[in-house]
Amino acid sequence: MSIQVYGIPNCGTCKKAFQWLVNRGVSYEFINTKENPPTHEAIANWVKSLGVKPMRNTSGQSYRALGEQKDSWTDDRWIDAFAKDPMLLKRPLFVKDGVAVLVGFRAKEEVIKEKLGL
Repeated sequence: MSIQVYGIPNCGTCKKAFQWLVNRGVSYEFINTKENPPTHEAIANWVKSLGVKPMRNTSGQSYRALGEQKDSWTDDRWIDAFAKDPMLLKRPLFVKDGVAVLVGFRAKEEVIKEKLGL
């Protein structure tokens, strides 16, 4: 089983997720989205798995700077935006065996375990 966690190192929610994984002995690969932005193709696949809405980082400055027009954007427009500015992606984003399975880290522990196949 291969789990990748996409995010940024100084994100509090990412740190919480990393600690949770370590405490359960789950190995993972961390991908810093600032240093290694995901490809347009990867993001499009994540959107197929999770949908656009849950992937939006609505609390970030990048999101707030988009203006009102973002409310009428199509999925393709969001995929383009995520690819241009990975700070628009909610963190952390978990990919298991090549498929996006979870974004964010607020779900109940049972849900997180189920999504990650633990």
